[in-house]
Amino acid sequence: MNELPQQLVNGLLLGSMYGLVAIGYTMVYGIVQLINFAHGEIFMTGAFGALTVYLYILPDGTTMWLALPLMLIGAIVVSTTVAVGAERFAYRPLRSAPRLAPLITAIGLSLALQQAVWAWYPDAKSAIIFPSIPGGPFEIGSVTIQTGDIFLFVAAPISMAILAYFVMKTRTGRGMQATAQDPDTAKLMGINTDRIIVVAFALGAAFAAIGGVAYGFKYGEINFRMGFILGLKAFTAAVLGGIGNIYGAMIGGIVLGLAETMATAYIADVPGMSQLGGQSWANVWAFVLLILVLLFRPQGLLGERVADRA
Repeated sequence: MNELPQQLVNGLLLGSMYGLVAIGYTMVYGIVQLINFAHGEIFMTGAFGALTVYLYILPDGTTMWLALPLMLIGAIVVSTTVAVGAERFAYRPLRSAPRLAPLITAIGLSLALQQAVWAWYPDAKSAIIFPSIPGGPFEIGSVTIQTGDIFLFVAAPISMAILAYFVMKTRTGRGMQATAQDPDTAKLMGINTDRIIVVAFALGAAFAAIGGVAYGFKYGEINFRMGFILGLKAFTAAVLGGIGNIYGAMIGGIVLGLAETMATAYIADVPGMSQLGGQSWANVWAFVLLILVLLFRPQGLLGERVADRA
């Protein structure tokens, strides 16, 4: 129990990263009812975009405090370019096709993006060292926050505040809400639904890019397969919070992060379950939670926000 505050902080940080990626899933599904299983790879390309800026664009010796905003811009540019390109050339032609077609396309795009990054970074088959933020860990009472987590600690709430303002206060944000509710009526009211869909893909990719940079700082390394499992966990967070519900995506991510952290830390202490604890079981508990949600509350914690278009 002495470790509980530390585990709570670890879970909140991990869940915030899941939530940043889950936003992309839930925004796209809420508007076009597409589960973009390539979104995990968009998260991955963001991390490699930031690394490319650091290694090949910035001069040697650039301090991290100057490099960080430029790396973040590079990550967002790469992720949004990939996401918008995928929407235009892979998903838009299939918008009126049976739902299985874009789903299979998303899986194929996921594999293609993995191989493209591997071709660009042959060393990405194994872990590539990601630059670190200088400074030692910070201690607040019994809680230690690693330097790599500081970026996530700051970026996640700021990102959510910006998203909330954009969706609720801007004309484009209100257009997104209208398109999600009824795209045909929104089009009749003069809303360019194609543009709204592109904005949804771009916004989701931008938040995934921030999550990708946070992943690199948190773990100190990245690889071309990093988006697969994390993307599935982010999808789990989106379902947990309520698919189509933007705020539910972040809440679902935090709940998932806390559940995973607590199970990893404490499940081995339960009599008869010593073999089920530890980091190797972290992924298992995340998907156990998904199964339980689908069984007992398939609409998610905050409920779905998806119009019935049958």
